Amino acid sequence: MDPNFVQNLHALLVQFTSNDTVQLKQATTTLNREFYKNAQCIPALASIVASSPEQAVRQLAAVELRKRISQNSGDLWLQVSQDEREQIKNKLPEIVLSESNNLVRHSTARVIAAIASIEIPLDHWPTLLPFLHQTCVSPQVAHREVGIYILYTVLESIVEGFETHLQSFFELFRGLLNDPESTEVRITTVRALGVIAQYIDSDDKANIKAFQSLLPSMMTVIGQSIESGNETGARQLFDVLETLLILEVPLLSQFIPQLAEFLLQYGANRSYDPELRTLALNALNWTVQYKKSKVQSNGLAPAILQGLMPIATEEEPEDIDDDSPSRSALRIIDCLATNLPPTQVFPALRELIQQYFSSPDPAQRRGAMLALGVSVEGCSEYMTPLMSGVWPIIEAALRDSDGTVRRAGCIAVSCLCEWLEEECAAKHAVLVPTMMQLVNDPVTQRSACTALDALLEIMHDVIDQYLNLIMERLVGLLDTAPIPVKSVVIGAIGSAAHASKEKFLPYFQPTMERFQHFLVLSQPGEEQELRGITMDAVGTFAEAVGKDAFRPFFGDMMRQAFNGIELGGARLKECSFLFFGVMARVFGDEFAPYLPQVVPALLASCKQADHGEEDRLTISDPKTAADFASGLTPSNAINVTDDTENMDDEEVNIEDLLDVSSGIYIEKEIAADTIGTIFAATKSHFLPYVEQCTLELLAQLNHFYEGIRKSATDSLLETIRTFYDLSEPAEWQPGYSNVAPLDRRVQELVDHVVPQLIDMYETEDNKKVVSSLCVGLAETINKLGPAFLEKNRADAFANIAVQVLEQKATCQQDPDQDEAEEAPEDTAEYDSILISSAGDLVAALATALGPDFASGYEKFAPLIMKYYKKNRSLSDRSSAIGTLSEIIGGLKNAITPWTQQLMDLFYTALSDDEPEVQCNAAFAAGLLIEHSEVDLSPQYLQILAALRPMFVVAPDAPSAKLNARDNAVGAVARMLVKNTAAIPLDQVLPVFLDALPLRNDYLENRPVFRAIFHLFKTQPAVLHPYLDKLLHVFAFVLDPTGPDQVGDEVRAELIGLIGLLSREAPEKVQAAGLTAFVPGQ
Repeated sequence: MDPNFVQNLHALLVQFTSNDTVQLKQATTTLNREFYKNAQCIPALASIVASSPEQAVRQLAAVELRKRISQNSGDLWLQVSQDEREQIKNKLPEIVLSESNNLVRHSTARVIAAIASIEIPLDHWPTLLPFLHQTCVSPQVAHREVGIYILYTVLESIVEGFETHLQSFFELFRGLLNDPESTEVRITTVRALGVIAQYIDSDDKANIKAFQSLLPSMMTVIGQSIESGNETGARQLFDVLETLLILEVPLLSQFIPQLAEFLLQYGANRSYDPELRTLALNALNWTVQYKKSKVQSNGLAPAILQGLMPIATEEEPEDIDDDSPSRSALRIIDCLATNLPPTQVFPALRELIQQYFSSPDPAQRRGAMLALGVSVEGCSEYMTPLMSGVWPIIEAALRDSDGTVRRAGCIAVSCLCEWLEEECAAKHAVLVPTMMQLVNDPVTQRSACTALDALLEIMHDVIDQYLNLIMERLVGLLDTAPIPVKSVVIGAIGSAAHASKEKFLPYFQPTMERFQHFLVLSQPGEEQELRGITMDAVGTFAEAVGKDAFRPFFGDMMRQAFNGIELGGARLKECSFLFFGVMARVFGDEFAPYLPQVVPALLASCKQADHGEEDRLTISDPKTAADFASGLTPSNAINVTDDTENMDDEEVNIEDLLDVSSGIYIEKEIAADTIGTIFAATKSHFLPYVEQCTLELLAQLNHFYEGIRKSATDSLLETIRTFYDLSEPAEWQPGYSNVAPLDRRVQELVDHVVPQLIDMYETEDNKKVVSSLCVGLAETINKLGPAFLEKNRADAFANIAVQVLEQKATCQQDPDQDEAEEAPEDTAEYDSILISSAGDLVAALATALGPDFASGYEKFAPLIMKYYKKNRSLSDRSSAIGTLSEIIGGLKNAITPWTQQLMDLFYTALSDDEPEVQCNAAFAAGLLIEHSEVDLSPQYLQILAALRPMFVVAPDAPSAKLNARDNAVGAVARMLVKNTAAIPLDQVLPVFLDALPLRNDYLENRPVFRAIFHLFKTQPAVLHPYLDKLLHVFAFVLDPTGPDQVGDEVRAELIGLIGLLSREAPEKVQAAGLTAFVPGQ
């Protein structure tokens, strides 16, 4: 080795560590040009690590040595002579043991790992493992710390070469986990085990068992780090735990009850550092999320909730972005509610809420309200029949003497409005005046405005009586409230416009004038947030008042939206994109001139780098990176590397390095979604952009953020449907026999898009994305018909539906569940949404294929019917019957062979406790009677008896009961047409006609009027006693000021019937106000 080379290299490294920028640049250029391309730099750097008197230079030399060894798969290292390589390998262990500085030691350890990753697979370093083992059991604590750290770094690089040594490692680690002198040894040992865990196979029983035997000691080490306040160590240890939780190998499966208890114990102890408690609680959150089948099968939810409630009562930090034990506890309650069956969560939580709300301590009452609020999302269906017992608690909270309780009550109302719309809208007489009062209270002002916003969004017609008061109060706040409150107020005004529609017109112009100032705010932070929310509200105004009233503002608002994009913030771009979508829907063709500006902005958003071009950090699992940024998965359970330098974990704060906002992901998600919206609205004007948009959307199917994949999926299928409409297709007929081929360009688009959607599905692990795919495919099948199902696409779509219904799709996999084990019948409400979407896909296949779906019925019927059981959720039961009714509608008379099997199921469903299920059962039974060639008239009396209770409904009953009655009327109508003689008309007609006119489900007017026309043609005398009633019904459905209730075909026949009746009873026709409909009048 040339001493001059070493000396010059050392001098340059010294120069590199100076604070002089000019010197640093010169040194960098010289090093890269003259030294780092020469293999001799490796022994030279090793010599400097061993001998330089300056710690900074030794550190830099170690970092550069590792990089030179690793680059180009070890090419430069292998150019070094065999003798020199051996000398370095022999010398490095001595260097690392004698090095006094911890940072240099760790960097040198990583050099050893880099060499090992090249030499061990070639079996060229037989002395390394014996050296490491000897060092790890050394009586000198410093040697043990160095030994386990080197072993940890080596394992990070090359576990694959050490499989045969795992059992000996486990034995070694058993002792090191209990090292009596060094916390560092114990922590690094846990980290090493975390690396090994990632390479254990599911069928490797011996290693799994050995690993599991070490879990109690690993937990002890985690506990010690919390007790001693060792934040750095605790973070590293929780990283390991979180990695173990997301692994598919069930290392923790048998340990989940103990783990949950352990994490709850440390998370609840107020004597520990709040940040460390939060780490423990976040790990409990991932435990619930990733090991939910074990949490469910062990019935852990009540005990976890019991432990969380005291934490939920703790004070929250003022900054909404700051984490805390109380916020973590509420996050876990939310996670339990959304991931587990509500039967396991809400009964226990309801008891705790009642207990805590009756406490004299306002903190407990506040915690009860917040817990109620976060649980609604996952338990809304289960809670619905229990709301009569919940409302008194909420109303009491809103009147509470303590402001924090009132504020929590407002938060709970916001959550309820989102998930229980009908129940909340029905309480308007209590909620609106209360919220208007709380809006004036500085303590509750912001949360009351948020609750009012959520309430107004769902009020619809009832808003009329409050609109003037609401607008007066809210507009007043625009002058006096702080910016964060103004943002919420403007959102509430937007919701008022959404609910009141054209009735908002008197307030539109003055409100737009008040908004002008907010639309030009440009400072990042609160100002841009306020501007964005104002833009959203203005879009809502446009939809409410219509394009004619909004047109004077259209051009200026588009300019403001483009200006918002130029300001560069993700939030403003997101709001501009949403605004473009709304304007396209409102103005249609008139939006077309803006497409040359709008489309490039949307595509630029989709194409932008996720973390900014300057980022050098890479993440080994990109999906985890996205989840990390959006707070969905363990914070540090990912391998972070740097393209230019591998840094020691102790010196790197991952969260600081990954300073990533999920705002960019949301912006891209909305951009992708808006593309489909604008094409659907502008139609042929968008054609020049279809190809480039399609290609970009296809690229987004592989994005690691699920929201972007979902939006891309939705927009791609919307693109196919819109493109199909533009091809001016003939109306398709069900079945394969007369398939009208798709337009060539539509066919090419389908051929290009659908295979990639299927590929995405195969690996898609997010249930919402798969649910959206199923619904989108169903809509597309219904639009394009059987031509969309050619080229084996029907089989591919059917396979998706089968896998989801069997709960075997990738997104439904649970590594802790045996493959042979049946999925539990009691599931989370979100799981039911996925099942329902698969039902939509099956129904669409039946509709498009018609009688050709008969073979599919045999496959799907058992899968669907299993979801109709008494212990299944309302959503599952309702969806199962609804899907079967759609299948009957598709198959028509081809359903005949399965008539009695279905009728027996429908009898059960007609007596279901829930009106939503009864509604679908009535519709299904009616369709079966209409289409089956089996004569069901011998069962008419039994069917009528089952339908009769549905006719007894109060006028103010919930919509589900009113819908059920309308569907029962439709079923009776179908029975009348199929076999009038089998019906006791004297008993049935009074009840049947008394239920008219239909108020909710206008689609059932078609069978109803078919029955009425049928009776007028065949037995007019039976209807004469009811003529006044019928004429009143005719007037109601033909009212030109209301919505279309009957369709063109029925309307034409009905007007013809009115003409005939006017000859027989002109005075009655005139009294009913129908003279205008008499032909010739």
